[in-house]
Amino acid sequence: MHRRLIAPGALAAASVLLAMPASAASHSPGASGIGDPYYPAYGNGGYDVSHYDLRLTYQPATDELAGTATILARTTEDLSSFDLDFLLDVSEVRVNGATAAFTTSGEHELVVTPKSPLAGGTSVTVVVRYSGVPSTKSAYGFSTWHRTPDGAVAADEPESAWWWFPSNDHPLDKATYDVSVAVPDGTQAISNGTLQSTTSRLGWTRYTWRQNKPQATYLATLALGRFDITTSTSEGGVPVLNAYSKNLGDNDGGARASVERTGEIVDWLSGYFGPYPFSTAGGYVPDTTTGYALETQSRVFYSPRQFASGSNTSLVVHELAHQWYGDSVSVKGWKDIWLNEGFARYAQWLWSEHEGEGTAQELADYVYAAHPADDAFWTVKPGDPGAAHQFDIAVYDRGALAVQALRNEIGDDAFFAVLKGWPQQHAYGNATIAEFQAYAEQVSGKPLGALFDTWLFQPTKPTTPTKPAAAGASAAKAPAAARVAPVPPKSWKKIAATNDLHEH
Repeated sequence: MHRRLIAPGALAAASVLLAMPASAASHSPGASGIGDPYYPAYGNGGYDVSHYDLRLTYQPATDELAGTATILARTTEDLSSFDLDFLLDVSEVRVNGATAAFTTSGEHELVVTPKSPLAGGTSVTVVVRYSGVPSTKSAYGFSTWHRTPDGAVAADEPESAWWWFPSNDHPLDKATYDVSVAVPDGTQAISNGTLQSTTSRLGWTRYTWRQNKPQATYLATLALGRFDITTSTSEGGVPVLNAYSKNLGDNDGGARASVERTGEIVDWLSGYFGPYPFSTAGGYVPDTTTGYALETQSRVFYSPRQFASGSNTSLVVHELAHQWYGDSVSVKGWKDIWLNEGFARYAQWLWSEHEGEGTAQELADYVYAAHPADDAFWTVKPGDPGAAHQFDIAVYDRGALAVQALRNEIGDDAFFAVLKGWPQQHAYGNATIAEFQAYAEQVSGKPLGALFDTWLFQPTKPTTPTKPAAAGASAAKAPAAARVAPVPPKSWKKIAATNDLHEH
C-alpha cells in the first residue's frame, strides 16, 4: 500500500488508519513486470487475461489509429492498481463499468487505478479508449510499428503489441482475440485466425478477425495495406489464407512460390508434430523493408526481400513449425527460447531429408565441423542464452544440434514419439526446457541430464559430435588428419538464407 500518512502524532495516525476501509488497506499495486529476468518490465503482475476484443479504425494516409480495447481478465491477487503495456494516447479507462484513474510510468506502462479495489480471484472487464500515430512512438529507443507505402504492419518479437493495443505483454499470459478494423475502401486489414466478416459503409470497410485459441501477445499481428488474397484448403482439411502486397515487384513470384505451399507443408509437419493446432493457416508478405519472418499465430509474417533469390520453402517450414513449437506451446520465460527456435530449425533439417537435399545427421555434422572450438558460436548457451543473445545463430544451429543429439541418444522411435507428443501434452499452454527434458526422459526411459547440460548449457564445444553411439566412438578415435570437414549439404544454402529470421 503506497500511501503516505501525515499526522502530528501516533494517535492521529492511528485514527486515520482506523478510518481506512479494511478492504482497501489489504490491496496493493500489481507488479509492473511479470517476473521475466530477460525483460523485467515486460508483462505485468496481479491478473491473467482471457480475451482481447479490439475495435479499431485506421487511416493509412496519416498512420492514425483509434481504438477501443475491451480486456477480460481475472485477478490473481488483491489489487489497488494494475499496469498494462501500452504506448498510444489514452482518453478513458473503465474497470467493471466505472471510470478509472490512469497515468503512464516508465517506458511503456499504463497504470490503472480502479474506483474500487479489486479482490483477488474475481473477473474484471477493462475498457481502454485510445488513439495516436504509432509510427511516432518509441520505447527503449526503438519502434516495432513498420510503416509501408500503403499502410503499416505490427509484427515483431519479443514485443509489438504496445504500438496498437494495451496488453499484458508476455507469452505467459495468453488469450483469445477478436480484432475488428475499419479502413478506407481499397485498403485491407489482415490479422490472426479466421475472417469472420467484411462490411462496407460510407467509404470504409471493416474486417473482423477471430483467433479462438490462446495466443501470446507478440504473436498477434496486424497488417494494413493493399493485398491480393488467396484462399484454399490443404489436403488434410486445414483452411489457408495468404495475402501478398500488390507492390512486391520482382519478389512477387518467389513469395507466392513459397507461401502458396503452406497447406502442403502444414500437412507434412502434422506427420511429425501431430494435428495442426489452429483453425486456419497462412501467411502474408507486406511491402516492408524488413528482412525477417515471424511466426505470428496462424498467419505468418514474411519480408519481401527474403524471396529476392526466388522461392525458399525452408523458410516457410521454419515459421510453420513454430505453430506447434512456440505458438501452441509457448515459453514460460524467454530463456526457454530453445523450445521455439531449436525445433523450428530442426524442422528445416527434416524438410531437407524430405527433399533429398541432405539428412539431419549430415547437417549436424556440417554445423559441428564448421565451428572450431574457439568460435564464439560455442559460448552461447541455447538453454539460457541471455537477452542479448536470444536470437543468436547458435540458438538456432547449436539448438538443432541438441535436438539431433537427443535423437541419437534415445533412438528414432522414442524421439519421434517425443516430437509428436510434446505439442499435445502442453497444447495452448506454456512450458520450460526442464519440463521438456522430464517429458523426454519419461517417454524414452533414459536419464538425459548430462546430454541437455552438454548441448544446451555449457559455453564450450562438445568433445564428441552428434553421432549415434557407435559412430561417435569411432569418430572420436580417428586421427586428426582423417577428420575432414564435410561438404555443405545441398539444402544448406537455403537454410542459411533464413539466418536473419529474427534479426530486427
